[in-house]
Amino acid sequence: MTSVWRPSAEHPRDFVGYGRKRPDPRWPGNARIAVNFAINYEEGSEYSVPDGCGRTELGLAEAPGGRVPAGQRDLAFETMYEYGSRVGIWRLFDLFQERQLPATVFGCAVALERNPQVAEVIAASNFDVCCHGWRWEEHFRLSEAEERERIARAVASIERTTGKRPLGWYCRFGPSENTRRLIVEEGGFRYDSDAYNDELPYWVEVERKTHLVVPYTMDANDGKFAAPSGFSAPDDFEGYLKSAFDQLYAEGAEKPALMSIGLHPRISGRPARARALANVLEHILKHDRVWVCRRLDVADHWHAHHAPSEVDR
Repeated sequence: MTSVWRPSAEHPRDFVGYGRKRPDPRWPGNARIAVNFAINYEEGSEYSVPDGCGRTELGLAEAPGGRVPAGQRDLAFETMYEYGSRVGIWRLFDLFQERQLPATVFGCAVALERNPQVAEVIAASNFDVCCHGWRWEEHFRLSEAEERERIARAVASIERTTGKRPLGWYCRFGPSENTRRLIVEEGGFRYDSDAYNDELPYWVEVERKTHLVVPYTMDANDGKFAAPSGFSAPDDFEGYLKSAFDQLYAEGAEKPALMSIGLHPRISGRPARARALANVLEHILKHDRVWVCRRLDVADHWHAHHAPSEVDR
């Protein structure tokens, strides 16, 4: 008989997940697919010289960096980021609001503090906020004490700017080995999205408590426009998202799943990419039995309909 792999203290990674026995998520309306759009609102919270970071953030922008000497302000990159908060975010909000579609904002606390108009729209709309950290910083570079303090500060800030405390968590790219334990310790989060390993939510055990993970994505993500081997033209982005949706929709007749789509105002907020995104939205809306939802909706649904009798492995 084949032995069953289980995570352990010595090797905590789970290579099996649900395996062949994937649960029926029972999405609302008997949907064949749940689709969540996550708008990463980071502009204004990235590393910058004026904020005392000693460097300019050079990731996920329109051009390769490294031309300006270290320690000096890179005004070109600063303004590429500002495009997202000045223009791109409003174009994305319009695309969703015109179609009365919900979305999740992965919001960095400092970014929302620095653009109160964005926070006001979120508070008055059908968008939810998943906490994207105090700043757009790598949590794996923080000490445990620093990370604990940043999490508490981010929660308080977002509650102040939007009127609601965030119930979800997703930090920049990769969490530290302490992150999940610290957000469970904080006690107010219903889920985190610091994982890329599945197309359905799942429960984990953290400090003898069950905690929900709603996995995110790096493939159906406009960040690939800034990757050397990623998207180059809007048609690439549009075609990829449509193909992913069509495949999951077809599989959803028997195995419904969650499709996550990652957006950034400074990237998808550009006109050509926004047109591609609009085409994707129209393609999705032509299908029935589709649940376009907020990330919090997914978490609430899983808590209500798939509460763990024991931790899933």
